[in-house]
Amino acid sequence: MAKLLSCVLGPRLYKIYRERDSERAPSGVPETPTSVTAPPSSSWDTYYQPRALEKHADSILALASVFWSISYYSSPFAFFYLYRKGYLSLSKVVPFSHYAGTLLLLLAGVACLRGIGRWTNPQYRQFITILEATHRNQSAENKRQLANYNFDFKSWPVDFHWKEPSSRKESGGGPSCQGVALLRPEPLHRGTADTLLNRVKKLPCQITSYLVAHTLGRRMLYPGSVYLLQKALMPVLLQGQARLVEECNGRRAKLLACDGNEIDTMFVDRRETSEPQGQKLVICCEGNAGFYEVGCISTPLEAGYSVLGWNHPGFAGSTGVPFPQNEANAMDVVVQFAIYRLGFQPQDIIIYAWSIGGFTATWAAMSYPDISAVILDASFDDLVPLALKVMPDSWRGLVTRTVRQHLNLNNAEQLCRYQGPVLLIRRTKDEIITTTVPEDIMSNRGNDLLLKLLQYRYPCVMAEEGLQVVRQWLEASSQLEEASIFSRWEVEEDWCLSVLRSYQAERGPDFPWSVGEDMNADGRQQLALFLAQKHLHNFEATHCTPLPAQNFQMPWHL
Repeated sequence: MAKLLSCVLGPRLYKIYRERDSERAPSGVPETPTSVTAPPSSSWDTYYQPRALEKHADSILALASVFWSISYYSSPFAFFYLYRKGYLSLSKVVPFSHYAGTLLLLLAGVACLRGIGRWTNPQYRQFITILEATHRNQSAENKRQLANYNFDFKSWPVDFHWKEPSSRKESGGGPSCQGVALLRPEPLHRGTADTLLNRVKKLPCQITSYLVAHTLGRRMLYPGSVYLLQKALMPVLLQGQARLVEECNGRRAKLLACDGNEIDTMFVDRRETSEPQGQKLVICCEGNAGFYEVGCISTPLEAGYSVLGWNHPGFAGSTGVPFPQNEANAMDVVVQFAIYRLGFQPQDIIIYAWSIGGFTATWAAMSYPDISAVILDASFDDLVPLALKVMPDSWRGLVTRTVRQHLNLNNAEQLCRYQGPVLLIRRTKDEIITTTVPEDIMSNRGNDLLLKLLQYRYPCVMAEEGLQVVRQWLEASSQLEEASIFSRWEVEEDWCLSVLRSYQAERGPDFPWSVGEDMNADGRQQLALFLAQKHLHNFEATHCTPLPAQNFQMPWHL
């Protein structure tokens, strides 16, 4: 009876992975008392085969889940319609509650029938036995056996906690339960007295901004967090996850962030290969509709690096919602996991981000300054100009206030706090982070990210003459046009390197640098062009085109 109840309440099982020889327990090693012997993988097909009763019951419950999601998103309109029609009176609500209760009882019966179907299936009984054993004792053998199954991630045991002593004792305590530190935006109206009357006046605007951010805004900014989209992508995500586990020896893990969100991660270890780049770990930060199963993780994998991918809060197996604070909390526990559980030194960690993933990448670079390098692909400097692009002009004030208070993705401000090597990859046909049309390459917000970084690091070089010539270089959308500008300004790379190295030797490596303050205009222009070319590479593609492995290069440094 206990096993039957476990089958009724247990998670959905999607797939049984092919067991790899390297993962088999060595012979002669005694198992722990709670370990469970897994059957040979050849005895069952790698895809889980539910019995007819479980299969049909699952379909009914999945359909009910979709209807519930649609009802949730349309509830404000439905409530307004019912109110106008007079259906919210007590005489109408009571019968409706009876219908709803009957429907819930029917769904509970369907769930029980699904449990019976699982109980009659030896595959599922074997899985639930291993899962329960792992929850009781997270031994290496139990975890190894559980890793052979792909199931609803809510039931996966936590592998790493943000408060683990091995990490937080050495780092000085870490974040509070409220979250890690973020850079806060400056007040919109400086010098205004923060009196009670002013607070009351601003209250309606603050309430409106909050409602917009937590309803329409968050879903527009992170469409990957919408349940219906995840449901549609489920087959693709399962296929991508199977490829990472079976072909790349990926190891899945659940991390618990300081805000209570559970973060779904995948680690591919290449340290035992002959390739030197396997000793480096690339932490990948996906876009607003990207998942590690099918996202930018493939680029550093093809290049031979060890890779750690993770899903945003609210994406696939990760819980929560993807607001900036939750995003930073998730990134913090991912970096902690890489350092203190996977054993990588910060100097061996590279942060690679695509699109909106630039926010968490720049936050990690700012918060962990010893990280080796940062690579930002198709990213932007600030969210406000991009948000204004897609919203009506009459909403400008509301959009700006909402973004600054609730969705403040200030990538450039965070990146300027990082002292290490940075590479920006600009898509020359980007249709997402341009503020006009894709053909207008000067409206690409990656340009603004580059200019803000260079102006912070090299303020004297990026004075009026340097800024002007870099803008001309940014107008080039092909290698031929770039080379033409370089030859026109007669950039001597050896001279530029000697100037920068000599300044570093005399003044040290910390930015900002005052190099160029005693230089003529021609010298500053040469240095500005040289630095711009070293910090930004063009990639002739649209926003969502996967980055080829040959374009994944380490940033330049002296």
